[in-house]
Amino acid sequence: MASHVTDEQIRELAATARPFSLAELHWGPARHQEGAEAIELEHQRRMVSLRADGVIAVLCPVASDTVAGLAIMTVPTGEAEEIMAADPCVRAGMMTCDVLPCFGFPGDRLPG
Repeated sequence: MASHVTDEQIRELAATARPFSLAELHWGPARHQEGAEAIELEHQRRMVSLRADGVIAVLCPVASDTVAGLAIMTVPTGEAEEIMAADPCVRAGMMTCDVLPCFGFPGDRLPG
């Protein structure tokens, strides 16, 4: 760890924390069902649309046989659960989704 961070810097950053919801998508038992490609395309279209609408702040597909992706959502956890329960891949049993409350800091972003 190269950067020295003071207790005051930690407190100042913590004071800016905002609530978000973290959606963890995992591949489910019906991942390879008939018609899976079309269902996954609709899932992708929906996730990108939610991102464009600002409901998803950060969208991270994951290259894994178990984890399908992560999304940091700008809505409360209960609303995020409802949104993700209606996802085409979740409804088809291709994915499962766990939504957790989390916190983020204004200005954080992925490098360009």
